[in-house]
Amino acid sequence: MNLETMTVELLAYGVQVVTISNPPANTLNLAIQHDLLQLIDEANHNPAIRAIVFKSANPKIFIAGADLGQMSNSTGEVDYEEGAKQLQDIFNALEAVRVPTIAAINGHALGGGCEFVLACDFRIMGNGTIGLTESSLGLLPAAGGTQRMTKLVGGAKARELMFLSQRLKAEEAAAIGLVTKAVVPEEVETEAIALATTLAQGAVGALGLIKECILAAELPLEQGLKVEREAFAKTFATGEPTEGMRAFFEKRPPNFIKQVTT
Repeated sequence: MNLETMTVELLAYGVQVVTISNPPANTLNLAIQHDLLQLIDEANHNPAIRAIVFKSANPKIFIAGADLGQMSNSTGEVDYEEGAKQLQDIFNALEAVRVPTIAAINGHALGGGCEFVLACDFRIMGNGTIGLTESSLGLLPAAGGTQRMTKLVGGAKARELMFLSQRLKAEEAAAIGLVTKAVVPEEVETEAIALATTLAQGAVGALGLIKECILAAELPLEQGLKVEREAFAKTFATGEPTEGMRAFFEKRPPNFIKQVTT
């Protein structure tokens, strides 16, 4: 991978730690979008990667969101709908990536930054604030935020948060389920890597298929059930059920890392 805005470190058990560094504020410009697509593609095709942790090199900002300067200085005709679709597609791909993803939030995650972390499976938060604040600019969240926020916290709370452009601290966000866990700032990265390590030692093939089924829950029931039974059948091609059931009868912890074949 040729990354401009991110650095990557692969830890034990296949935990990939991605540090986002796009000064001065980690805005979601084209460079960071391109890097994220590369990371997603690599994770989907490299079995050595079993979980991903995203963190920021900026101690105050996780991701600031869209590049407002670029947006306000645009000249000529701009296809805003197509621009929104591009980010939606990227975050959809992030949400569907085959391995668990964890956002280690130790700085502000506002606007597009919030939409980024909403596309991750887990959010561990310490410092900063989180929220979809676009309405304060006369805009709306257009990278999936209106949809994912509503699914997480419900319509009434989503209206409150987005209409009022509220910025929540970690404890407030955890209390309504917007983030998975609030911790002291010094423990954010440690907690995120610990969770990633636990997940990476699990049946990652099955976890990816469970994720596929969860995303299919938005479909009509019969279609969702079809995705579920097809995914169930796919688990047997991973080698994981063989190891899991053998370990169960042998009364030992399963070793999914050793046994996974695809």
